Formats: sequence, C-alpha cells, structure tokens
Amino acid sequence: MVCVVSPVIGAAGEAGMVLLRLWALRRRYCPRPVLLSGVLICLVYQTLVVARSRFRTCRPDCGDKPTVAADVRLDQPLRKQPEPLESAPNQADEDVAQQNQPEWASRVVLLMGQHRASDTEVQLYQRVLQRLGYMVSMAHYAETSATLRQDDGRPGSDSWTILICLRGSEKSCLKKMNSYRLQAHQRVNMIPTLTQAFSSVGGICRFQAHNLLSGLSIPIIPSACGPLNAPLGDTDPAATEGWPPSGPTPPASQALFTTVSVYVLVTSASPLAAFLHTTGLVRPSLSAYSQAAQLHTFFLEQLGSDSYLQPLDSMKEAIAAVLLSAAMSSEDQRPAQARCELCYQLLTFTLQYGGSVRPEIVKVQAELHFDDLKDPGFDGQILKEFILEDTLNFLLPTRNRSLTSFPECIAAIIREKYGGCEGTYSNCLPYKEKLVLLQFVSQLQSPGPFDVLYPAASPALASLQAHLDQRFYGEERPQKRSHLVALLSQIRSLLYTSEILMQSKRSGVPEGPMDLTNPSQNSQPQKDYLHRPDCRHDAGKCMDPRLRQLYTDPPLVLTPPFSPEVKEYWAEVPFDVVTLKIRAEPESCRCRVRLDERRGPSKASYPVGLGSSRVSILVVDESESEPVVMTIYTLHVFRESRPSLPVFDEYVTCGFRQDCGLVVQPDLPCGLEPLSRAAAPTRPCLSGDAPGRWVVPCLSCADNRTCDWRVVSWQPDDCFYPVLDGRQLRDCMLGRKVLFIGDSTNRGMMYYFMERVNGTLEAWDKAHDTIMYHNVNDGGTLISYSYYPQFWLDRSQRPTFERALQQLIERSHPLENSPQTVLVVGGVQWLTPNHLKILQQVLKRENLHKILVMVKTIGMGFHLPVDGIHSLSLRGVQELHNLNQNILTTAKLYGYEVIDTLSVTMGRYKEFLQGKCACHFHEVGKLAFPKGPQHRDATLYRQAAETWLGPSGTLDLQEPGSRADSSYHVKGPVNQVYSEVLLSRMCGIKSRNIAAGPR
Repeated sequence: MVCVVSPVIGAAGEAGMVLLRLWALRRRYCPRPVLLSGVLICLVYQTLVVARSRFRTCRPDCGDKPTVAADVRLDQPLRKQPEPLESAPNQADEDVAQQNQPEWASRVVLLMGQHRASDTEVQLYQRVLQRLGYMVSMAHYAETSATLRQDDGRPGSDSWTILICLRGSEKSCLKKMNSYRLQAHQRVNMIPTLTQAFSSVGGICRFQAHNLLSGLSIPIIPSACGPLNAPLGDTDPAATEGWPPSGPTPPASQALFTTVSVYVLVTSASPLAAFLHTTGLVRPSLSAYSQAAQLHTFFLEQLGSDSYLQPLDSMKEAIAAVLLSAAMSSEDQRPAQARCELCYQLLTFTLQYGGSVRPEIVKVQAELHFDDLKDPGFDGQILKEFILEDTLNFLLPTRNRSLTSFPECIAAIIREKYGGCEGTYSNCLPYKEKLVLLQFVSQLQSPGPFDVLYPAASPALASLQAHLDQRFYGEERPQKRSHLVALLSQIRSLLYTSEILMQSKRSGVPEGPMDLTNPSQNSQPQKDYLHRPDCRHDAGKCMDPRLRQLYTDPPLVLTPPFSPEVKEYWAEVPFDVVTLKIRAEPESCRCRVRLDERRGPSKASYPVGLGSSRVSILVVDESESEPVVMTIYTLHVFRESRPSLPVFDEYVTCGFRQDCGLVVQPDLPCGLEPLSRAAAPTRPCLSGDAPGRWVVPCLSCADNRTCDWRVVSWQPDDCFYPVLDGRQLRDCMLGRKVLFIGDSTNRGMMYYFMERVNGTLEAWDKAHDTIMYHNVNDGGTLISYSYYPQFWLDRSQRPTFERALQQLIERSHPLENSPQTVLVVGGVQWLTPNHLKILQQVLKRENLHKILVMVKTIGMGFHLPVDGIHSLSLRGVQELHNLNQNILTTAKLYGYEVIDTLSVTMGRYKEFLQGKCACHFHEVGKLAFPKGPQHRDATLYRQAAETWLGPSGTLDLQEPGSRADSSYHVKGPVNQVYSEVLLSRMCGIKSRNIAAGPR
C-alpha cells in the first residue's frame, strides 16, 4: 500500500494547488458554480486515474520503506525550483513515436576511417549491433556515407539512430556534428567537449589552462594530455596539495607502488554521468609490462580485505574530480543546437600509486589504449573488443527493452510527474534531460562489468562541485542543472539501497557496505584469461566448440569473411610479408584453442613461404587428462611472388649479391647495381664456389619493382657452369652410385637430381630415415639417402654423424672406391669443419678415400622470428658467413668438391617455400593443379621457367608444363641453380677423368 499512498497524496496535492489558483481568480472571472463543479470532477477523476496507474506499475519490491523515502526526495529538487523549466517541444512526442519505428530506430552508421571492413573491430561492431537488432551501414567517412548524405535532419526523414566513428574518421564526424542538429534519439560515440578538454595545448591539458581553474588542486599532472609516446611524469606532491585530505600514511607492508590504466565510459557530460570498467591494466613498479586484471581482485590481493577499498575509492574520486573539472570548463563552449545528451565517450586514464593509497593521474587518452601490454597487437585488441562489446550492451536498448522499463516507482515519477510540460507554472523536466535520467536508471539496473564512477556519495567531490559552481557561476548557477545532478545522485542511492535490501533477503546475510555493481567481487581471479572479462575461473566441458574471432598480424582479408560457423578460409599476402602471427579466441571460456596439433600453442608466428601454406586451428576440450579435438578450422594463405614488370628492348642489366633487408656480408654492397653488358664468359668454372651474383633486366636499377623477375639468373663473375642436357646427364650417371646424407635441403637436391636424370619423378617422400632408389636412369644409377640430424629425438637418443654415415654406407654396399661413387653431404646450418674431419676418418676406415665427395655448404634459414624453433639474430646470420668460409677451406684441404649455397641463397632469402625454418628453396608437388580456391591460379608456377646462364648466354630449362608424363615436379628456382652446379661439377670431373687426391 505504500506505493499507492504516495501517488495519491501527491496527485491530491496537485489538484488542491489548482483549486487554490482558481479560487484566487474567482473575483476577476466569476465563474458559475456549474463550471467549477465540472472542473472539480475532472480533477478528481484524473487524480484517481493517475493513482490507479501508479498502483498497477509498482513492483512488489517497491513497497520497501527506503523506496518511499526516496520517492519523496526525488520530488523535492524540482519542487524547490522557483522558476518554470523550459517547455518541451512538441517534437518530443513525435520522437517517442518514431523511436518505435524499426525503419530508422534500428539504423547505425559505422564510419570505419582507417579500418577495413575485414578488420576484427569492424566485424565486432557489426556482429553485436546486429544481435541487438540494429541495421548497420558502413562507410569510411561521413562525406561518403549515403545514409548521412540523405538525412536532412527533419523528423520522419530517412534518419539514423547511432553514429559510430572509428580511428581516422574523427574529424569527419566532428564536421558532421557541427553542421547537423542532432535529434533527441540520436547518439554518437564522441563527446567533443571532452575530447577537446583533454587535448594538449602548450604542453598541458586544455581544460587546465582555463583561468577559473587556476589555483584549484586536482589530482592530475599538467602533461597528462601530452603525446602518446611521452614518458610518464614523476609524481609532484605539490600538484595534489589540498586534494583531498592526505589521510594517514599506510604501513610499509601496505605501500602501493604500481601504475594502473583504467577505462572510463562517460555517458553524459552535463550533467556528468560516468562509469568505470572493472577490468584494467596493472603494472607493478618493477615490471616492464602491464597485465590485464580485475581491479577489485588486484587491490584485494595487494592489500588484503581490510585495506583494499581505500585505493580503489581514491582512484574513482580522482578520476571523477578530473572529469568534473574538464566538463565544467567546457560546458558552455558548444552551441545548444549541437549538444547531444545521449552521446558517450570512452577514455583511458593512467594513474600512479607512489606508495600512497591516493593516486595521481599521469595520462588521459581518448578512446581505449593498451600500449603497456607486452603484446598490444593481440592481447590489447582482444581486450579492447571485449570492452567495446560490454559498452554496446550497456548503452544500447534492444527492440524488446525500452528505456522506461526499469524500476517502475522511479520511472513512473519521472515519466508522469515531470514528463508533461503543459501549463505555465507546472514543474516539468525537458524531454532530452528526461532521456538522460531514463538512460541512467537503465544502466544502474543492468551495470554488467561497469561500476558507477559519478555521481558518487563523496564529500570530497561534493566540495569540489561547490567550488566549481562558485568559480564558474557564482550565484547564477542554472538551478535546473544542479537539481538534475541531485536527481541523478538520489536515483543512484535509491537503486543502490534497494539492491542491498533485495540481496540481503536473497542471501540471508546482514546488510553491510558492499559494491554490488562489481560483478567480480566474489568471484575467483581468472589467471589464464584475464583479457577475457566474460571468463570466470570455472572448470567444465567445452560445450560450444566454436571460434569467437580469428586474429592475425598483419590483418588478413579472409574469404569468406569470418563467421564462427564457417570452418575454412583463404587469404592472400604480398611478397614482402614473410611472417604471420595467428591467434584465435574461443566462443566459450571452457574451450581452448591450439594451433596445428592438440597440444600446440595457442598463438604462434609462422613463416609464410611462397605459394600456398596451411594452418590448422583446433578447438580443444581440455577438461579431461587427454585433450579432445572438438572442431578444426583451416586457414589457407597464398603468398604472392615478387612483383615483376615485363621489359622489352629498352632495359638495363642489374645485379645483386645480397638483399638490403638482410645484410649477411657488411663489407659488400646490397641491392641492385647496374652492370655493363660484357661478353659471355668462355671459361668453365673449376669449383662450385665461384663468386657470382644474380642478374635481372630492369627499367631502372633504383626500383626492383621495374624488373622482370621471371628471367632472373645466377651468373658467376668470370666463368660459367656448363648445363648438360638429358642424354649427357644420363651418360654421365650410368653405373654410378650417389649417396646423400643431410637434412631436407639436401633431400631437395636429390629429388631434383633424380628428376633431371630420369626426366620424370615418379616417387617422392619426405623421408626422415634411410631410403634407397634403384630405378634411376633405367636402373643404371643407384640413389640412397639418409636424413641427418634427427633433431626430433632426445639428444641422448640421436644417432651421431659417424653412426648415420656408417649405416648409409652399409646400406649402399657394394661401393667402388673411385669417383663412380659420389657422396653428397651437407644441409642448412648443422655442418661444421669437425663433421668433415669425421667424414675423412670414416671413408679411410671403409677404404673409400678415392670416392667423389661433394660438400653442400650452409644455406639461408632460421632468420625469421617464429615460434617452435631457434631463430638467429642479425649478428648470428652474419656469423654464418665466417662459418661457411671455414667449411669451404676445410673441404678443399681434404680434396672435396664444394657447392657454395650461402652465396646463392643470401640474395633471395625471402623466396623460401613451405617450412618453419624458412630454409626450403624447393617444393615437390603434383603437376596437375589440385582443386582449390579461385585465387590459386597459374602464378603458383610463377618462376618455373627461370633461366640459368650457360656457355652461350642463357639456357631455358624444360618447363614443368611440357612434362606430361611426370607425376611430381621439384619447384624452386634457387634450388634449381645450386642443384645444377652440383650436376655440372659432378659430370665435369668425370669427363676430365680427374681422380680425387689422396685422403
């Protein structure tokens, strides 16, 4: 009955006031008794209708006594106002009617600015807004948005509800807001007065330069609004003198030395309404990076349950004090027609605790920033998107959730008592300010992960507000504004008190001070996924094995666009993209994401070889002892070949030894250099390490994009390597046995050798053990191969080089102690001069000291920062050259032939193919094109027809398309070059019948 009595008394009081005014006018107009009786009947009837409607809308919990007291207090601020409030325009009712029309009430304009439609942040806005029932139209800038261009601002026109301006579109949005009269229902994700207040002018925050704020202590350093990369300033005790009282110094055991970055949502600047997200970044004084944490949990762990609330409350007071000062200093700087009551602004505040429980603000940034995280690209973007999603859910009503569908005892008072503005002396609330109140009520009832920052029941803030009012307005402060601020504060107190009572009744615990707007207060800290505000530390099975989003660096344009229901994607990257970082987030916190295998990493950096690569993304259930793969997503990445421009008669010849992107030999020049067109050399090279360079025709040596990379070739400086045709090669290899020992790069040379000798490659295997081929050269040549080193085994179980070589020799018996037996040894970077010493000892022991030994030296690889393998620094890469020279010197000392692969690969280190080591310059594949996405066209064999210089200039090797009878083909122009050097030296020695020297 409490909810009935109060409305009846209030309505009866209103009727009595009208009767008194009619009685005062009786002498002037002298109305008849019948007229007065009719007016009285109408008033009584209206009073009963209002009372009955309020009785129907009151909820049972509104009958608590605190609600009654709050009802009376809510009535007081506006009744004390002596002058009438401004009348609401007739458009107010039209706005309410239009707000129920789905044609425009659900339209959002998203200005992407510097973003692409495929960016995960843009996709987040689309996904969340569509789920909330909104239609999204996208453009890069306001000037290019068809929706904004067609909107003339008139009621009933083809209008919009929300304008969201992403990075890069801010100036375009401000221009639109300045030239457009925002309607009451429209909102923008910018509050221009706040962004301007926190801009830097003369090295200090603009709002601090206001003359009326001089001498007023607020807890912020002057340079807090400086550039993003400016160092954080030291705390200046004088800057915060008098704000607020310092209080007792905490004991040394509770001293707090940390930097905290928090995320503030301002939903109204005048009157000020602000909220604090419960997730922030914390960085202890000795840490290099910040980490995401629940603020409440962090302070609780640092200071314990007796002291943790004081630094948290002091932080809120400090931020609110700065917001009050900034909002007050810029309140009258914006024309009334350009104000937006429902606009909102996200801000990042960075605070320092220097041993005290009272922090100082050292940086204020518009929007959300996560620069202090160790991985701001992934962790920062993921946390940003969760906070953005929380913000949208917090701010935006859905079609089935009205702004007035919250605690009805409050909503009814605002809606019925102050919503109508008819009559000259009636107490009413302007329509736009009513929307602010209704929005505030809505947000207080469903705060989600937001804490109320302001209004707050703080004596220090109340004192600051009084000082600001006195300085800016004196005695002329608009009372409707002060009454509105009081109303906001009283609504917050009412709902907070009611929530505590209901919480006490539900839980059976006594009333006490607790912050019910913090959803994580009684939850366990989440250690694994602190960047996920929606995650809690609960175990359970993975019931929703889908991906929430896929993140890559650099960002990929996926085909089709990402959707949790789509399991396979394709993307292309340009030639210069050689690494790709991948991370995926599961839809459910109970699921885990692993890359490539069920125990693989959750995020990784991959090398991207030329052509097609594939990454498997597994959604795994790890609730049991053995992980279970629930869903597999597949990402295909196609890396384009080097940009090439066909040249004709007018060209220059350019050469290069090394790329400027990775200088292996600092004493040599890098990049393209013009070469004179000298006559082709006539002397064959006498060793496999003849100095040389890559040669390519270009329009200009200053720009490698003007070169025709399809005809790039390797050219020794003053000799040439003879290239044998198929018949010559078969005759050379007849009756010979060729043994290969080494890693996959050695194996690539072997398969190229087999394809050249046979003209076909019928068998192929990624052998990691010992394998024999008897069908080479129609059975006239035997090939054997042994993989070394077997790095996947534990060091204690790996066969030594001596043991692996001994087994290969035993498997290949009988062997002739002459150059008819060839041993090819080497790999990427495992070979050392000590291996050559061991090799000599084994061959001497096996009486094979006269065989032909060919040493493949070091090759480029392991130069990219990827996960799962060791990576070389620039200095480590440069040290490879010294090691390579030692290997060449030692091999020649023992009378071995050499194939210098470092000089061939270092200039084209970016042209590696598939493999984590970025060391594979060959790839074996079917000649027929497999079925795949449409973007995989003939460019897969983009350089298969590359030329290789022979005695008469250039010689085109047989193209793969002409070998119709071949099942497999070894691709890779770099591997082709040093493999041809191998064949040339192998057959050149036999043709001259040069015996190996004594071993």
